[in-house]
Amino acid sequence: MIYIGLTGWGDHDSLYPPKTSSQNKLIHYSAHFPIVELDASFYAIQPERNNEKWVKETPETFQFIIKAYQGMTGHQRGEIPFETKDDMFAAFKLSLTPYIKAGKLAMVLFQFPPWFDCKKENVNYLRWVKEKMGDIPCALEFRHRSWFMPQFYDKTLAFMEEQQWIHSICDEPQAGEGSIPTVLHATDSRKTLVRFHGRNKEGWLRPSSGQNWREVRYLYLYNEQELKDWKNNLELLEQQSKNVYVLFNNNSGGDAAQNGKQMMELLDIEYKGLTPKQLDLFS
Repeated sequence: MIYIGLTGWGDHDSLYPPKTSSQNKLIHYSAHFPIVELDASFYAIQPERNNEKWVKETPETFQFIIKAYQGMTGHQRGEIPFETKDDMFAAFKLSLTPYIKAGKLAMVLFQFPPWFDCKKENVNYLRWVKEKMGDIPCALEFRHRSWFMPQFYDKTLAFMEEQQWIHSICDEPQAGEGSIPTVLHATDSRKTLVRFHGRNKEGWLRPSSGQNWREVRYLYLYNEQELKDWKNNLELLEQQSKNVYVLFNNNSGGDAAQNGKQMMELLDIEYKGLTPKQLDLFS
């Protein structure tokens, strides 16, 4: 099965009725897509009240891909509010409880930064992370090209299979060391993740002067031919992995929702069990 969704639910205004409050956006979002990436967990381990609210607001079959806290992947800026890494991982795992109890946790996404390169120290850290996470399904996404250089390519994939990492496969600008190629190889027979970051090479490398990098890095609208090419790729991955989770992250210009809907049409997918859409009495 191929599940299509977006990263976050706050930036997709085309999905929501006018004047929809931020508090209600997830309810409306879940009328359109069956999965979502939770990004708030990257910036802070979310309090129980938030997690329980989001679980309650979504249909029974809805699934969350939860992004690992920044301190767990080495993105952090400033102090981490935990005495030890063990404490940090314990707190994060505890925050997943509502999703696990409701059967709504698809996976945790560990996206490592561009400076996390292929070396023994980092391989050992990945082993340690998997041990800490136990039987919680975890996806692994690299941002440094060294993991897929010819001398490491096969070893990286074999390591992910051995350690039971779900492969987070990316479509992103090809911009040197700080980007990775699209590697159409599932490392888990049950779940595979695909994330569309856009192909804005200039924005990926260095945003325009005076602009927030988040405003331009993911500024990209996939055209029909690019999506058709990826339709074939997704069908290929579905032969390797029972469930393929697809996330559009090209949010800077509000294009993710449109591309997600287009991909659903290309794949001729109509999801059941979504939140009922509000009736427009004047349509």
